[in-house]
Amino acid sequence: MADLTRREVTGGLLAGLGSAALLGLPGEAAAASVAYRQALAEAALDDKALARFYRERGYQGIWTGFSGRRRLRALLAAFAEAPVHGLPVEPYRIDRWRRRIRAARTEADLGRLEAELSRAFLAYVDDVQSGILEPHKLSKTIDHRAPRRDHYKTLEAFRQSTPEAFIRLLPPRSPGYAGMLRQKRLLEEAIASGGWGPAVRARKLEPGDSGAEVVALRNRLIRMGYLRRTASTRYDRRLQAAVQRFQRLHGLAPDGVAGKGTIAAINVGPEARLRQALISLERQRWLNYPLGKRHIFVNTADFMARLYDGDRVVWESRVVVGQRREEWQTAEFSDEMTHIIVNPSWYVPPSIMTKEYLPKLRNNPAALAREGIELTDATGRVIDPRAVDWSAYGGGEWPFSMRQPPGPGNALGKLKFMFPNRFNIYMHDTPAKSLFARQVRAYSHGCVRVHKPMEFAHALLAPQMADPDGYIRRLLATGEETRVDLAEPVPVHIVYLTAWIDDEGEAHFRDDIYGRDKLVWSALEAAGVRTDPRLS
Repeated sequence: MADLTRREVTGGLLAGLGSAALLGLPGEAAAASVAYRQALAEAALDDKALARFYRERGYQGIWTGFSGRRRLRALLAAFAEAPVHGLPVEPYRIDRWRRRIRAARTEADLGRLEAELSRAFLAYVDDVQSGILEPHKLSKTIDHRAPRRDHYKTLEAFRQSTPEAFIRLLPPRSPGYAGMLRQKRLLEEAIASGGWGPAVRARKLEPGDSGAEVVALRNRLIRMGYLRRTASTRYDRRLQAAVQRFQRLHGLAPDGVAGKGTIAAINVGPEARLRQALISLERQRWLNYPLGKRHIFVNTADFMARLYDGDRVVWESRVVVGQRREEWQTAEFSDEMTHIIVNPSWYVPPSIMTKEYLPKLRNNPAALAREGIELTDATGRVIDPRAVDWSAYGGGEWPFSMRQPPGPGNALGKLKFMFPNRFNIYMHDTPAKSLFARQVRAYSHGCVRVHKPMEFAHALLAPQMADPDGYIRRLLATGEETRVDLAEPVPVHIVYLTAWIDDEGEAHFRDDIYGRDKLVWSALEAAGVRTDPRLS
């Protein structure tokens, strides 16, 4: 808060209640009156969970009256902390609630206030526990479902709990969420103190350089926290190390040279990074449920995949994800990996057949043969592409299928990792290994290409067999397409985090390659989220 501590705010508010809503009425007697109960019943009528909760309790309040004082104090303290979590400002304004509570002069007013406080409590629970937004409504490429808790059960559990402890356990408890809260605070402090200084105007700076732009680079990295204070005006080893650290934490090649991409990232201001932090907090709330003791976590914004066993990373790999065009983007969703296909066939998706192969076939009907792709009709009969008049077909009705059998040139490589989903996205090997050397790896049609597929198969199968490597090698040697079931399905979470905290507590930032941060931020702003540090 701007000038008062939160304890002062909530304490002052509750002191104000004594003469207005609570102490001015005959305590529990007021909450048991006919006028109170009737007003509460009417106010809760259009909310099934609220109506059921109060009906089963004989319309006894949990906030109003002397017995609700501790719960109310805990709730108002939580409202005061709402900006810390990046929640909407207006619904939780302490001055608004002060006016509303002081306005409760009659028993009927108190009944209506009781219902209003419960609604606000449930809204706060949803916002801080599972997210402000409904993510699956934002874009067809986002299919995460906010893990909303049952409102009736929430109210009942809260009524029987220690209120402060109950509220304290609502937000995500992960170190990553706590770390992003700290990063948010640092960014707000940077904004309040005037930012990180002048932008670096040079096109390129490298070790050995000196001059005004090196000083600007030095000063900005100092204010950003990547470099300890120094008076050196040269691009020395300390500055080079600071640039490398910045590059590593921003997904750039850590060569220690401040080139075009590095300088552009360094010149991003704390306001933009604060928006990324707020979006990250929201996205982490969407995943505020058990991810699975063993689970796969793919961050498409980072082009990395990891397999976790508890809190331990047992496998990680660079990945290639979908292209920037919306139709080829890798979607965000969660599912379960059930099996591995060894020596997979590639069944060409209809969109690729019509948009990529049809133009090739019009120019050269022998194009499929060069890639070893079979063409079949609706009955499964193999067709010679040279016998088809391809000019008769457009992008609409398509009576053919295409299959690339297992082999060295197969687009899926040697292994395919399956978690059946409506997007037809899976993880797989690839013969196009060179793409993994690039920093930005958005080249697929939506599936996730894996740099280390054999190691991935080993990590997945190790809990169920003694020699997974030998087993996979024997299957590969047959050349036959073979399905290997996982003894236990492994949850897969495909996410899009452009800001996160690593295990060492360092903040990472990435570019918004799909433009989804812009979409999420627009929705958060519309919901009332603000970046003004004075509100936190």
